[in-house]
Formats: sequence, C-alpha cells, structure tokens
Amino acid sequence: MTEERAEGREGVLCLASASPRRRELLASIGVGVEVRPVDIDETPLPDELPEAYVLRLAREKALAGGCRSRLPTLGSDTAVVCDGRILGKPADRDEAIAMLRLLSGRAHQVLTAVAVTGPAGLLEVCVATRVFMREISESEMAVYWATGEPADKAGGYAIQGLASIFVERIEGSHSAVVGLPLYETAQLLVRQNVPLWCGAA
Repeated sequence: MTEERAEGREGVLCLASASPRRRELLASIGVGVEVRPVDIDETPLPDELPEAYVLRLAREKALAGGCRSRLPTLGSDTAVVCDGRILGKPADRDEAIAMLRLLSGRAHQVLTAVAVTGPAGLLEVCVATRVFMREISESEMAVYWATGEPADKAGGYAIQGLASIFVERIEGSHSAVVGLPLYETAQLLVRQNVPLWCGAA
C-alpha cells in the first residue's frame, strides 16, 4: 500500500486504521501519521466480554501494522455496548433502525481501546464512556438513516455528526466516543517517545 502521511506533518506514528476520525484526532494534538490499515477478523470470540474484545482488536491491529512500519504503531477499536451486547456497524437499514430503537431514551456504554507498539513494548488502555440518548422518534430514525451517516458507524450513529442532536450528555471522554481517547492516547505516545504538538508555535 502506498504510504500516506497526515497533511502538513511528517509521519512520526504508524496508524493501523483507515478511520479519518482517528487521523484527525491525532492531527489535533500535532501527531503526523503514516496510514497503514490492516485487515483482521473482527468477529467476537465465544463468551468474549466487550472490554476484552476491543482490547484484543486494538492489540492485533497495532501488532499487524507494526510489522509493516519502522515507526511506533497505533491500533484502536471502538464498540458500542448496550445490555451487554456489542453493537457493530449495521448491515442494513433494518439493523440500523433496530440499534437506534435500542439506544433511544436510555444510556449505553462506548468502549474504545488503544494499543501502541514501540520502544516501550506493547502498551494498551481501554476507556469507557457513558452516553445518554434522548427519545428518538421513528421518523427521525428513518431520516437519519437516509443521510447515509449511520451505515459505517458502530452502533449506527456518529456523535460528532448529525446524531449529535440525539445525545443529551456523556460521562467520560468525548474524543473516545468519536474514536480515540486523546488524554490516554497522549500518555501512551509519550511513553513510546512519539512527539506531540509537532510544528506548534
């Protein structure tokens, strides 16, 4: 795959993800990346708990990406969890609407795990955030699906997008719900000697 770097900054970190949201979040703290997505099986293991699931995927992504880059490598995974059930990306309209019905008018959990390989070995963390949704009407669900936004989003919604109007409040990290907990990620990067704020005045 052709090496791709974050615009305007030399890559100091390999990002084992194609997520533009994670790339933008890293850019917001001055970390330029080489984008090297990896393809791994994201099927949960039998009886695997949600936190173990996201940590395993983040770890596998970081290790797979690290094999292809000389740079420290970051892997991450996010799961929306409600009633102990992991909500992935909806397969179709019916599944997306079913997810929104499940989340409507109640709280759910968003788990984001981050793993970083580098000189300090493999470091990882999992961050849990509670998201409180207002009641969402059936017509809103239908219109929201028609925008195309839910199709490739875990849990069928994007907190940083049009679905922001459904969110009453959160308890925890907003950036983790978007895709990368910046406070915890910055701590891991510093331990791996990855510079932050590159190019800052």
